[in-house]
Amino acid sequence: MSNKLLRGTLVLTIGTYLSRILGMIYLIPFSAMVGATGGALFQYGYNQYTIFLSIATLGFPTAVSKFVSKYNAIGDYETTRKMFRAGMSVMLVTGIIAFSILYLTAPIFAKIQLGGSNETGGLTVDQVVYVIRMVSLGLLVVPIMSLVRGFFQGHSMMGPTAVSQVIEQLVRIIFLLTATFIILKVLDGGLVIAVGYATFAALIGAFGGLFTLYLYWLKRKDRLLAMQPNTGDYSGLSYKQMFTELFSYAAPYVFVGLAIPIYSYIDTNTINRAMIASGHQDISTAVLSIVTLYLPKLVMIPVSLATAFGLTLIPTITESFTARNYKLLNRQIDQTMQVILFFVLPASFGISALAGPVYWFFYPSVHPEIGTSILFWYAPVALLFSLFTINAAILQGINKQKFAIVSLLLGIIIKTVLNIPLISWLQGNGSVLATALGYSASILYMFIMIKRHAGYSFRRIFKRFILIGILTAIMAVVAYVTCQLVSQVISYEGGIIQAGIVILISMITGGGVYMFLSYKVGLLERVLGSRMPSFLRKKS
Repeated sequence: MSNKLLRGTLVLTIGTYLSRILGMIYLIPFSAMVGATGGALFQYGYNQYTIFLSIATLGFPTAVSKFVSKYNAIGDYETTRKMFRAGMSVMLVTGIIAFSILYLTAPIFAKIQLGGSNETGGLTVDQVVYVIRMVSLGLLVVPIMSLVRGFFQGHSMMGPTAVSQVIEQLVRIIFLLTATFIILKVLDGGLVIAVGYATFAALIGAFGGLFTLYLYWLKRKDRLLAMQPNTGDYSGLSYKQMFTELFSYAAPYVFVGLAIPIYSYIDTNTINRAMIASGHQDISTAVLSIVTLYLPKLVMIPVSLATAFGLTLIPTITESFTARNYKLLNRQIDQTMQVILFFVLPASFGISALAGPVYWFFYPSVHPEIGTSILFWYAPVALLFSLFTINAAILQGINKQKFAIVSLLLGIIIKTVLNIPLISWLQGNGSVLATALGYSASILYMFIMIKRHAGYSFRRIFKRFILIGILTAIMAVVAYVTCQLVSQVISYEGGIIQAGIVILISMITGGGVYMFLSYKVGLLERVLGSRMPSFLRKKS
């Protein structure tokens, strides 16, 4: 079963990665077509949509996966089918309700995001309302699609989820870029209509994902229907009992999954207000689009890297805690933390050191003089995102989900209180600092709870952090110096190709130094352990 679990996790991870990479790459041509104003308008629509989607799905997809897996294991297939039918009905209803509320309240959300005025940064309330209503249509389909994915995952079928994610993203991006290009370049239409259709792509993509899942159902129908007769006792759960159990699984995922969307939503609702109040209304739209749309895609690269390595260890943490094997539990947490630090710290600070060419490579048309500065400070926050994700998973693994929720609320309060004064003082960098302080408080609280309830000592990982930090600093200096030297010959401001060459040379040089030093001091072997190729292991 362990090999099956690992294979399933790998398939899902690959699918998620491909989806995220596609979600990052499409912004290069999209930003070139719509610029900062279009990016801000796009995000005005998507911010509400993301939060409403999390609320509409109620964490059911993940909960359903657990539920199906549990009752299939005891041969009670009737209960899983009963739950699936009921869950589909719930997702249909919550999707319609979420769509209706977002559609009707769009004028309120639009005005809040524009800083309380009817026009900010060349965008009006009516224009923002149009975009919000276009993207809201996705709420009618996406919750249902998400539940079907959870159902397949509960049957240990990760392929449908992985493939449907990629297809959904591909269909969305193709429609988004095609519609934007045709409206702006062929039909000579307005920016607002183009962005409206770009957000409408959420619905088109969802249909693509849902159709893919339907094809998988046709392919695996016989196998699923073969489970019709129960091989174990029928639990006879009432709908009340069933949904009580589902919500107990789902609640933590709802709250933790809302972390990044809520932080982004706070920014969307406060950046304009703070920038206008401090006399920087001329760049408020640019700062908003950079902070909430363009840069998060780059910053999430190292976060995804960390999560991919860490997630494979989380199920074993749950198993160790249940068996009360605290020695093994501590070793697993230790291993997870080390892997996160080893990969994310250099990746995030590497992006920071190469902020100039990285930004020029992805978004040369979106105020690079502003974006480069913000990226320099924003990239290291990736470490905080990673630690928050992993710590939340660990707390869930040891059945202390409530502390993950408390930590999130603590961070949100700090972000909300500090965001406006810090933005007024430091503009876009103020938003980054408020986010960093909010996540830092959450992580510190999580550390305390993990130490208290898992008996984990952070002494060893702190020592390891110091060592990795020193190597990362050397790597960052090498990468930065290399960048400056190469830029004397090839200016990264000359175009995407030039920026790409500078990044590649600097990354290879800096990354090579980091890996070499890690190998020489024995860090590489200590972190990777048995995963390290035998020919690289040091002879004792």
